[in-house]
Order: sequence, then C-alpha cells, then structure tokens
Amino acid sequence: MEDFENLLEAAGDPLIWEQHPEPDRYKRDVFQKFFDSGIASKGAFVIVDRQSGQIIGSSRYYDYDQDKREVKVGFTFLKRAYWGGTTNRELKSLMHDHAFQFVDRVLFEVGENNLRSQKALEKIGARFLTTAEHPDSKGIMHRTVVFLIERSSAQT
Repeated sequence: MEDFENLLEAAGDPLIWEQHPEPDRYKRDVFQKFFDSGIASKGAFVIVDRQSGQIIGSSRYYDYDQDKREVKVGFTFLKRAYWGGTTNRELKSLMHDHAFQFVDRVLFEVGENNLRSQKALEKIGARFLTTAEHPDSKGIMHRTVVFLIERSSAQT
C-alpha cells in the first residue's frame, strides 16, 4: 500500500496507456482501481530500478489454475525510459522462470490493439495462442490476445 504514490507517478505518462483497453489509467481514480485489484490479487509487485532505487513499473501473476498447471502474467507496465531495452525481457524471464517451478504454462493476455506489448511478447519467445473477451473496470468488453510460453520451450 505504501508504494501507491510512487507507482502512480511511474504510471502517470498517458503514452504508457495509449494502446491499452483503458487508456486513461494514468488518472488517479482509474489507477486506484488498477492498484486495488493488484493488491487483491496477492500476486502483484512493483518493479524497481536497482541503480536508482526508483519504482519504474508493476506486474503480477493472476488466474493460477492448479489443474491446468498454468498461470497468467500481466498487468505489466514500465516507465517509457525503460522501453526497448532489456528490462522487460529480464522481468518476464524472472517471472516465467519462477512460475515454471509450479506450472507448465505461462499465459500473457494483452489488449487486441496493444501492438507494442504483443511485439514485446514475441521478442521473449511467446507465441500466439487464442483470443478472448473481458470487461474492463467499467464493464465494457474488450478483445484480448493470449500468448503462451511453455516450460519445455523456455528451457531450450
């Protein structure tokens, strides 16, 4: 809870959210719902730049399915200064390596129009799996694309 203000500052750039189904997530009231859902998920965490000690984003695990041996990774965002470098690759690698201690499949779900995130997932070896529809915080339905990394493919 004590990270809210610093995380809101990291999320405060409207360009971070321009391809997102909720493009106004940089606004305090909209971000508060995002933050609260992260806390409720018990799988969210902040991303901290080791050199500066600043919070630069967030990600989370969610929708763990023990029977299917899979979990989703998502709700990830980074400050723009960290786009295009190694941060996202390192983050996702740490997350799926950790998850593969418990599951065989890691899924990533992103907005259908979020081409930036889709390309970033392809760069880390995720492959397209399917599409889905989900309501946003206002109940409006949005199409998403689901990508997959399997334990066997991540270890090759």
